[in-house]
Amino acid sequence: MALGNSSIDPASFTLLRVLSGAGVLVLISSLSGHKRQSFLSPDWPSAAMLFLYAAAFSIAYVSLSTGTGALILFGAVQSTMMLGAIRTGERPSTLVWIGLLVALAGLVYLASPGLTAPPMIGSLLMAIAGVAWGVYSLRGRRTGRNPLVDTTRNFIGALPMVALVSVAGISKVHLTGNGLILAVISGGIASGVGYVIWYKALQGLTATRAATVQLSVPVLAAYGGTMVLSEEVTLRLVLSAILILGGIALSLIKR
Repeated sequence: MALGNSSIDPASFTLLRVLSGAGVLVLISSLSGHKRQSFLSPDWPSAAMLFLYAAAFSIAYVSLSTGTGALILFGAVQSTMMLGAIRTGERPSTLVWIGLLVALAGLVYLASPGLTAPPMIGSLLMAIAGVAWGVYSLRGRRTGRNPLVDTTRNFIGALPMVALVSVAGISKVHLTGNGLILAVISGGIASGVGYVIWYKALQGLTATRAATVQLSVPVLAAYGGTMVLSEEVTLRLVLSAILILGGIALSLIKR
């Protein structure tokens, strides 16, 4: 709603999103009895991945529809997390491999050239955001036993990086009241609180299972884009969603 309707520029959206997310997380952490010193030492690699995801995500969504962007994002997430799982010793079954290939086929079909193909630059940036989110999630599985503190640290660590990008793009700042409100809600609630829940969930999931579960997001996003933003549902998007979700189903089936 914020980026597709040009209510705010990508750099300002990213800054407000991360800033409001960090503010809400610091407040929740403090009210939960955690000392501020406990979340003032960021995990810099995770913070960098959070920054890369948030920045590329915002720029990409200027030119992509909700469902298309989500399909590309989580297709890249799944691939990254599957490769990370294999690297750390997980051995996916044949069905999981088939499911991954089917899901990737859907992603390739969605982004392949044609009259209804999404813009190439936007697609590439969203894929980069997906890789960054995949790495962030893999690192989250190895985090300590306090997802709230860890997520707060990551948001605080990402702030200086986001601020630098915002300063560099200060000449292109475009901000409306509606865009500001949407960015703050995105950061404070959907991101800040949502990522704490996700980090907690990751502790009970294998990397493979976590990767496949996340691919339910594109369908939810596409539905929201259709119902709330009146976005068009193309045949390419529907077929891609069927392939990607079919790949998830195969990945989750037990032998």
